[in-house]
Amino acid sequence: MNSWLHQLPTYWRRRNALTYLLWPVEVIYRIGLLLRQSLFKGGMLAQHRVNATVIVVGNVVVGGGGKTPLTIAIVRHLVKQDIRVGVVSRGYGRTAQSLQVVSDQSDVKVVGDEPLLIHQKCHVPVVVGSDRVKAALLLLEKFPDVKVLVCDDGLQHLSLQRDLEICVMDATGIGNGHLLPAGPLREPWPRAVDLLLHTQTRTLPEGFESTRRLSPFALSQDGQATELNALKAKPLEVVSGIAKPDGFLKMLADEGLMVQHATALPDHDNFENWQAKSPQLPLLCTEKDAVKLWAKYPHALAVPLIFEPEIAFWQEFDVLFRATRRYH
Repeated sequence: MNSWLHQLPTYWRRRNALTYLLWPVEVIYRIGLLLRQSLFKGGMLAQHRVNATVIVVGNVVVGGGGKTPLTIAIVRHLVKQDIRVGVVSRGYGRTAQSLQVVSDQSDVKVVGDEPLLIHQKCHVPVVVGSDRVKAALLLLEKFPDVKVLVCDDGLQHLSLQRDLEICVMDATGIGNGHLLPAGPLREPWPRAVDLLLHTQTRTLPEGFESTRRLSPFALSQDGQATELNALKAKPLEVVSGIAKPDGFLKMLADEGLMVQHATALPDHDNFENWQAKSPQLPLLCTEKDAVKLWAKYPHALAVPLIFEPEIAFWQEFDVLFRATRRYH
């Protein structure tokens, strides 16, 4: 990817000369988007209803906004109520194109890092596929007792009818307010959604808030826990392949950890071409990265993220869920 494309998120923060240079392309994008939405509303493009309550977690901004942590939180919230839940996901960055049922033995290259992480943390059925309808149908065929489907990233995939739409928004907010490629928006904002959750600093007056913090323990490949406090006196190496690596580094710094080397790779990177700068140092990464990094660096330690929406969010979620659930 050209270096100027890497710089686009920086330009998207506010309006500048590039915003107006790309505006004609934005107009074409907007027209195409409105046409597609109109075809769905008019019934010329089909929307499919599946035999489950469908909850879509997504965002309107390009890049990671906290969709997967919220998906995990919602699944756990429903499982605690003895509700059978499944997850469908695109599996961004995977090598396979076919539908895949995720298992503990799945190859991360085949199913994707986020779906494998969701399955490992939640122990619920997960199916990946770019076609959300086909993925949902396969999951319900394989696991007919599932009553609720959570779609991790699918706000713009209108072919799958949904009962609840939840939008996440991180500290980027809506940036300069422009659509792609002049801005970061996939579709115009404001947009009607059932719930809006800010996963970092609140950028809009509406919506609910959440907290994010690192676990006090880092986990090894075999599940052994190491206290972060025990790592404070040591120089560390950190590598990440996530959308917003600065946030991870800031949280490590807030914990008083000394990062001697830090490498930020593209989101969903497979780490095949990355080499540790100081192999003798403890190596830290995120849980999402660990499912790939452990194959090459089995000594790496994954630092889990503790993500908690505010109580008011769950109260509103439960009200909406009870009103839309289509089973007993």
